[in-house]
Amino acid sequence: MKGFLERIQEGVLVCDGAMGTMLYARGVFVNRCFDELNVSNPALVRSVHEEYLEAGADVLETNTFGAHRFKLGPHGFEHQVRKINREGARVAREAVQGRALVAGSMGPLGKPLEPLGNIAFDAAVAAYREQAEGLAEGGVDLFTVETMPSLDQARAAVTAVRAVSTLPIVVSLTFTEEGTTFYGDKPEDIVRTLEDWDVSVAGANCSQGPQPMLETVQRMAAVAQRLKLSAMPNAGAPALVDGRYVYLCTPEYMASYARRFIAAGVTMVGGCCGTTPAHIRNLVRSVRMVQPARQVVAVVEPAVAREALPPVPREDKSPLARSLGKKFVVSVELDPPKGADAGRIIDRAQYCKENEVDAINVADGPRASARMSAQSLCVLMQTRVGVDTILHYTCRDRNLLGIQSDLLGAYALGLRNVLAITGDPPKLGDYPDATAVYDVDSIGLIRIMDHLNHGRDLAGNAIGPPLGIHIGCGTDPSKPDLDKEVRRLEEKVKAGAEYVMTQPIYDPRTVERFLGMIRHLAVPVLIGILPLYSHKNAEFLHNEVPGMTIPEDIRERMRRAGSGDAAQAEGVRIAQEALLAVRDLVQGAYIMPPFNKVELAVRVIDALR
Repeated sequence: MKGFLERIQEGVLVCDGAMGTMLYARGVFVNRCFDELNVSNPALVRSVHEEYLEAGADVLETNTFGAHRFKLGPHGFEHQVRKINREGARVAREAVQGRALVAGSMGPLGKPLEPLGNIAFDAAVAAYREQAEGLAEGGVDLFTVETMPSLDQARAAVTAVRAVSTLPIVVSLTFTEEGTTFYGDKPEDIVRTLEDWDVSVAGANCSQGPQPMLETVQRMAAVAQRLKLSAMPNAGAPALVDGRYVYLCTPEYMASYARRFIAAGVTMVGGCCGTTPAHIRNLVRSVRMVQPARQVVAVVEPAVAREALPPVPREDKSPLARSLGKKFVVSVELDPPKGADAGRIIDRAQYCKENEVDAINVADGPRASARMSAQSLCVLMQTRVGVDTILHYTCRDRNLLGIQSDLLGAYALGLRNVLAITGDPPKLGDYPDATAVYDVDSIGLIRIMDHLNHGRDLAGNAIGPPLGIHIGCGTDPSKPDLDKEVRRLEEKVKAGAEYVMTQPIYDPRTVERFLGMIRHLAVPVLIGILPLYSHKNAEFLHNEVPGMTIPEDIRERMRRAGSGDAAQAEGVRIAQEALLAVRDLVQGAYIMPPFNKVELAVRVIDALR
């Protein structure tokens, strides 16, 4: 197995969760010395390690958090420091069986150093050195100096480790809800100091739940240069329930923050107090959404070699897929009705088909509204009209199970084109208190579809013949941070996106610049075109709809046009100008008529004839 430094350069590592929480749940009283269980009940400790291993953890920490003389002394075990640490490492090593890395856990002393306390720095180094020697003898792969309340204790531990080992060191401090250590050090100052130490990773653990810890690591990331970052939050704050302390933060909630930690730059994520194998299992799933899953595979030679099933060729996936690159394609977006009667929308789809529109985009709960299922409407359109559809599919309303079930069902019903969308948050719509799921974002959704297109689900289980989903994604060439938008699009294409549909564009120069930045992706682009309906409509879209940018000069043209037919004609004229200006640069157009007024869309595309 690859070493820690190599592994952390390749991607995100998931660490285990709380040892003390699990031992407490198994009936070990809180006044017992948990570390000594490495000697007196190694099977119990091993069982906890094995649960975290089965949950998918990449790194397991030894049960030695308080195994130094200052914590072992009150229990009468101060003369067994080396043995307890050595056995802690040995038990963890036996549990992982080469399937994960073992980190030697070294926690705080429990008392401040001089001048605030009465422990001299040299005495602290000596205590930590005993612990480090035992862990090194037991065969750890790295050291975790964790839950440090101050830099001076962390420095004592790092000094001790470096006296006995050259293995990698992770240093993690604990921060208050105010975002500083107990001695007032800011996250930025911690990282700047640790950059000069011989350590590999800096981070935060304990004391904070996921939400405040996210801000802590974001502040760390703002100044980190050489160092990798870690985040190990508590499962919220404990509550006393029926005489026992219980942490109420759910695994799903923890997992939602794992993605945010990773987005902030964290490369080691795990849990501290109150976290369990269930929390870690969900963290592993979240990490798999943003990077390829690491699998430890035991290779067994089959009696008969099984041929890998080839993916469906793109041109065989759908009429849209066959047309892209061979002709200038046109799609028109329609919003589903708020009721169960799809008659008027079906008639509008028929009108589009009669006017040579190649596909109908069906929005999925646009602006977080409750409407007819986009999937159901796509099936009705394809059945009754015979037009190709593009199903918009958001991550807002479904968990991983629901997503995969929906995609399999949609495919079985004949839907082939799917546009992956993260989705507007519920607070923007009619039900602001509705629960948003977001198990994955659009990149994770694309990755799920790519798995299905290779004949397996997200967990790697075979599903039979590969699906032939024609995977699309969105992008916004008008984003202020265009470099970030391009990087995100690169991730989407890397995950499996096969075509791109943009937000509405009015300035051809914006399109030219953006296309120049993504030329290396060699992916078809359908440019977004939205014919404005009125000046009021333009102002609403610009100021109140996420992802929409209407240039000031365009809004001024709509103001001067007045209202009614004149305003609609000006909106069509503006859309035609934008479309004709970029026609030779893109592979198609994606027309979004306001209020489902398909006649405006047809007037726009008349300019192409």
